[in-house]
Amino acid sequence: MTTAPLTRTTTTGRTKRTRPRDRLTLGAGCVVALFVLLAVFGPLLAPHDPNAVDPVNVYAGPSATHLLGTDDTGRDLLSRLIAGTRASLAAPAVVVVVSTVLGTLLALAAAWSGGWLDRLVSGALDIVFGFPGLIMAVLVAAVFGAGLTAPVVALSIAYLPLITRVVRAAAIKERNLPYVSALQLLGAPTARIWLRHLLPNLLPLVLVQATIGFGYALLDVAAISFLGLGHQPPDPEWGLMVSNGAPSILSGLPQQSLYAGIAILIVVVAFNLLGTGLSRRLLGENA
Repeated sequence: MTTAPLTRTTTTGRTKRTRPRDRLTLGAGCVVALFVLLAVFGPLLAPHDPNAVDPVNVYAGPSATHLLGTDDTGRDLLSRLIAGTRASLAAPAVVVVVSTVLGTLLALAAAWSGGWLDRLVSGALDIVFGFPGLIMAVLVAAVFGAGLTAPVVALSIAYLPLITRVVRAAAIKERNLPYVSALQLLGAPTARIWLRHLLPNLLPLVLVQATIGFGYALLDVAAISFLGLGHQPPDPEWGLMVSNGAPSILSGLPQQSLYAGIAILIVVVAFNLLGTGLSRRLLGENA
């Protein structure tokens, strides 16, 4: 792959080469913000009751009443997509928040203490990392029954190595900087050093990892619902919609699965593009 030629820096300090990337990041951020708003206000914005069954209009095509048509029980697809945004994003958000908070604390503890604690944390993470998160979630759901609680807990544990390893490496580097030793010599409490110095310096990296991780969490949660182990009917959730519409695809009626799959694709791509853009902006990476 050839390298793009260098261009002259503008008065704003950015090059022409980076401007398309900035616009792409901004666009991804707008898409993410739109879906967050839909998650908050979606049930209020849905034009119809997302669970209202109409046997007369099963798999009806797009019309003025049903802009995207209806599903296998006559429910309005647009309403289910909009109302389902909350359920589709809530569980991945919990996975990311829990794994990020716990992973960051584990990384700081391991990097700060070193020795046996660092070896223990690293060894435990190696074991967890070797077990695919989706398989772990499916096994847990099979043991404890269908529902989101057990899979979300399992995925949160499975995602711990992804954030802990990266933050631990950065925390070790930060830990060895002279200002940390100076603060210790001055008698600054460990908690104060963590909260006022280490965490603020590591926050951009944590934010980038959490943003990118959200897309993967969304895919895993949707897959669990697709298998019938997460959200249960009649919940309007994208993974469940893909599953419910799958039998009709071969009959030439793919709209239920298609629209939900497109929604998943858009959100995952948007979060990945946003995470990549934040990585360049906050961490100075050239990826």
